[in-house]
Amino acid sequence: MTDASDSLFGGRLTIDLKAITANWTILKNKLSDRAECAATVKADAYGTGLTQASKALYDDGCRTFFVALPVEALKLCRGMPDATIYVLDGLFPGTAKTLAENGIRPVLASTDEVQEWAAFCRETGQHHPAALHVDTGIHRLGLSAAEFEEVMLNGDIREVFTPSLIMSHLACGADPEHPMNSEQLKRFKNLTSAYPDIPKSLANSAGVFLGEDYHFDLVRPGISLYGGKALDTMPNPMQPAVKVEARIMMARSVPQGDTIGYGAMQTARRDLRVAVVAAGYADGMMRRAGSTDIAPGAYAMIEGHKAPLLGRVSMDMITLDVTDISPHLTRRGAFVEMMGPQLAASDLAAYADTIDYEYLTNLGRRFLRRYASLT
Repeated sequence: MTDASDSLFGGRLTIDLKAITANWTILKNKLSDRAECAATVKADAYGTGLTQASKALYDDGCRTFFVALPVEALKLCRGMPDATIYVLDGLFPGTAKTLAENGIRPVLASTDEVQEWAAFCRETGQHHPAALHVDTGIHRLGLSAAEFEEVMLNGDIREVFTPSLIMSHLACGADPEHPMNSEQLKRFKNLTSAYPDIPKSLANSAGVFLGEDYHFDLVRPGISLYGGKALDTMPNPMQPAVKVEARIMMARSVPQGDTIGYGAMQTARRDLRVAVVAAGYADGMMRRAGSTDIAPGAYAMIEGHKAPLLGRVSMDMITLDVTDISPHLTRRGAFVEMMGPQLAASDLAAYADTIDYEYLTNLGRRFLRRYASLT
């Protein structure tokens, strides 16, 4: 029987915290005893809930977490006061006191940030821990090789501040054969070999699968924890952790030759029975995944049956072809799976010319969110 609260929503977003912790264990078991498995929980833990996912990981043994923003770190440290929390976006001007008071560690990525953090350490007379981010080729955040060496040789800075971690980020880890991976590994080793006593980190989710050479002292997986696909060239070994379902609002007939949806982009090539479901791009269902007469779009799953999208994805609804599916399964009020164990986020993302990261972090703002097992 449908719960009264459930009936008020157009869709359901189910998150399996046990699957997230199981994925963390899978990744941890790929490491040597030397390396620690952290967790990247930025962007609301990739859409699964920052506090809920992080607490589950903490209870399973994870002790180091990475977020993007200071505000995320503050939310996190309230529930796990003894966890180590790093802010990947670095030191925003004027935030050193707030971070230090809450035991939060910025990942310093420029000489300005290093100097501001060192000045704060000098003023307070304390060696507040922070990480250093060195760029090895992605050319986003990060100290250049010359800047890193200058920082590490600067006696005034080293007198008041010793890095708790030196890290870099892979540009092409999703493609194991890409030469950029080995090039970045070589650059990272060359830059950091003179500092054996400082922990090091290079591997994200993809880096974990690239092998022990990339693991160093700490890995910081993200997408793999939430069931996403880290590598482009191999099957995904992670458990699905998210399921998105949308409610069927009505089923109707469309005669051959009529068009469906905005812009009349798709024509019925036969007499169709279609289901209109309460999910659209306002719920994270990408408009680019829609279907036209020229190119087919994505699909949903109904009890093991594929239901192709018909026409454009609109703000609040999607139309599905359910002609060959039992009317009992496509009745008004029934739910269809838009993403989950039957339809991986990476497969859905391919139809929208995007990646599963984008789907996961944009899902279900208007859906009923619940935490339960997917099995």
